Amino acid sequence: MKLKNLLALLALYVYTAPVTAAPWTLNLYFENDLFADTDQSYTNGLRLAWVSPDIDTYLYDPQLPAWLREVNYWFTPLYPDPENIKDGVNRNLVFTIGQQMYTPEDRERTTLDPSDRPYAGWLYAGFGYHAKTKNRLNSVEVNLGVVGPAALGQEAQDMVHRARDIALFQGWDNQLQNEPGIQLVWENKRRLAKKPIFGRFGYDIITHYGASLGNVATYANTGAEIRFGVRLPDDFGTSSLRPGGDNSAPGNQDPRLRQGWGVHTFISIDSRLVAHNIFLDGNSVRDSHSVDKKYLVADAAFGIAGVYNKWKVSYAQVYRTKEFKGQEDAQSYGSFSVAYSY
Repeated sequence: MKLKNLLALLALYVYTAPVTAAPWTLNLYFENDLFADTDQSYTNGLRLAWVSPDIDTYLYDPQLPAWLREVNYWFTPLYPDPENIKDGVNRNLVFTIGQQMYTPEDRERTTLDPSDRPYAGWLYAGFGYHAKTKNRLNSVEVNLGVVGPAALGQEAQDMVHRARDIALFQGWDNQLQNEPGIQLVWENKRRLAKKPIFGRFGYDIITHYGASLGNVATYANTGAEIRFGVRLPDDFGTSSLRPGGDNSAPGNQDPRLRQGWGVHTFISIDSRLVAHNIFLDGNSVRDSHSVDKKYLVADAAFGIAGVYNKWKVSYAQVYRTKEFKGQEDAQSYGSFSVAYSY
């Protein structure tokens, strides 16, 4: 079968496969430390993510090549309930594009500051795969991109700073050098409790654990989120911008599928045991600036989210512990996200 015919067949099945009532979901994530009145360290993050509807059976169709059907079975160990993969598990495909940038504290310094983190940009595209049941979600995600000047970190930051009449950072000539980046991420989420309190008020607890492998970041992480409010969305939480966090696609009981509304507050934590972080350790195969990273890092987020009709909007203030030795202060930044299901 020719490649163009295979792609056409895949597209046909994505759009005509048996699905639940869940639609496509477009997620926009924006994070910036200006929300905390600072401009340093992890200073900006932007990502667009498209999450497919729940797809039940199209990968088993005999009209597809045998090797493609087998791909579904390769992911069997990642399913929440492998013994029931054809009946109890829904799947989502996730496509992402994003950019992140990192800067030291002193914006006026033109020479390298050996006591502070390197300048760095990260531009990437990714493909993810979700397998979920009512209360469990497994995600695998591959991000491919570039670190260095080709990531356009300086150009993006300068454009925003000029538009807002903010002084430019002067040390981007010292940023990490160009390097292809790859990151393979796996994460498991589980809803431990979803209980009403009175009327339509309720709460749930969602735990997660996972790992990342690659020259961009290698770590193991774990954490949890507690949500309390009216008509909680039927999804797996409100993550900040991190790999594995695209989980805002509505499930069957979500108010967004019933032209409804809901509002809730949330508190989440994520801790990471870090083996490698290119934005602190520097380039993998070239000499570059680096700092002595801390191996244990944690984030805590406090926020509010609402759903109305097909929309979900959230904002959280994120607090991150110190990431490297000599870092003067822990960091805080704002995380804003908008999800639209269509």
